[in-house]
Amino acid sequence: MQDALYVSLSAQVSRERRLTTIAENIANSQTVGFRATQIRFEELVSDATGIDVSHSSQGVEYADDRSGGLEQTGNPLDFAVRGDAWFGVDTPAGTVMTRDGRFNMTEVGDLVTLSGYPVLDAGGAPIVLDPRGGVPEVSGDGFIRQGGGQVAAIGLFAFEPPPGFQRYGDSGILAGGDPEPIVDTSDVGVVQGYVENSNVDPLREITDLIMVQRAFEQSAKLMQTSEDSIENLIRAMSSS
Repeated sequence: MQDALYVSLSAQVSRERRLTTIAENIANSQTVGFRATQIRFEELVSDATGIDVSHSSQGVEYADDRSGGLEQTGNPLDFAVRGDAWFGVDTPAGTVMTRDGRFNMTEVGDLVTLSGYPVLDAGGAPIVLDPRGGVPEVSGDGFIRQGGGQVAAIGLFAFEPPPGFQRYGDSGILAGGDPEPIVDTSDVGVVQGYVENSNVDPLREITDLIMVQRAFEQSAKLMQTSEDSIENLIRAMSSS
């Protein structure tokens, strides 16, 4: 009977974590460049009592690698990544990878995020433009031109968020090291005047939310049934 309680408890813990990730995804369904959080569970088998009992692991979070849809903004300092790559940003916590390409140019020419963090080139250095050079033009390979001349290039980096990744800001993910720049690859690039929307599918998340809530309630009922059975057994043994 206690095994049933342990199994139900492990199921409750895993479903609570899944509910948390679903709520986070729904809350960020309109966040530019956001990658949905998914969670992977594994079956753990225990034989401490001589009987194999299956439990659910606490789960490992991972980022959904599907790209979000592109939305045209017309802003020359808005950029979207084409393909499997990320922008690099220098923050107080270290290098952060993001698919949010909404940038600004400061009075001295620094290319920064909306939060004011420097955007990096392929060499990992902050990008500096000519503040008097006019509106920058960015080609598909990320090269930035002003006044007819090349002045910099937006860095694109290969990055796969590790299991249990750590977010930074609205849509950033800590790199955890030095990201590898992508060069001379036709599969990736930059699209100027566009942003990438969140890859969260709200309808799918709401459907998952309903299913997980029902499963959570079923586990709670199973736990209550197990507790009632134990209490009844104790009463029967006490009265004998």
